[in-house]
Amino acid sequence: VVNEWKERGLTDNSIEKLIPLLDVQGSDTDQLAFLGRLFHDNEIGKKGIEEISFVLENIRELGLKTSELHIDLTLARGLNYYTGAIFEVEAKGVEMGSVGGGGRYDDLTGIFGLKNMSGVGISFGLDRIYLCLEELDLFPKDSMTSSRVLFANFGDEEARYATRLINTLRSEGIASELYPDKAKMKKQFDYAEKKGIPFMALAGSEEMTHGMTVLKDLASGEQRSLEPDELLEVLRSGAFPENV
Repeated sequence: VVNEWKERGLTDNSIEKLIPLLDVQGSDTDQLAFLGRLFHDNEIGKKGIEEISFVLENIRELGLKTSELHIDLTLARGLNYYTGAIFEVEAKGVEMGSVGGGGRYDDLTGIFGLKNMSGVGISFGLDRIYLCLEELDLFPKDSMTSSRVLFANFGDEEARYATRLINTLRSEGIASELYPDKAKMKKQFDYAEKKGIPFMALAGSEEMTHGMTVLKDLASGEQRSLEPDELLEVLRSGAFPENV
């Protein structure tokens, strides 16, 4: 950091004043007091302190949880269009880094033809939020079952056969999907289990020849060879008929 400051033309005297910023500890009040002493004769610095104070005061007035808001004087974001306070959002209980971030920018919209329009922007990392939800087990259990049945993928011909059946099932309101690649059966079964899909449908060359599909109940382990109409009925009811 010191080397970058020097490359940007900061004097040794300025660097000496800035180094304490890297180790400031204590409450937000303590940090603001420190900044006040550090920038007491610097107009730009004092303006920055006023902006941070404005944010903190308004959050308190709105009754938001100030205990979850912390000043971090070492925070730096990689985009250079910010002109004021910047912020990042972290998920509690997960070592993930930030899941969102943004800040104040003046006239960023001028790049796109809208002059003199300041604002505050924030972006969220969808992949990071997903990973946090997964690690904390926050997905509702009923939202994890996206399909009623997963068709195994044995190759191109079998995939086309399965796709025709899937179209029929979907037209009857039964959520169905085909595993996207020809992969080892264990991988395909693990995928179904992870997503909470209750049935696996398997159709190889023999089943295609006879117009049949092997349906396996992943909970009980029971499996049967079914014609298309029988496949539809079992998936509607959610169980194999007892008298067969």
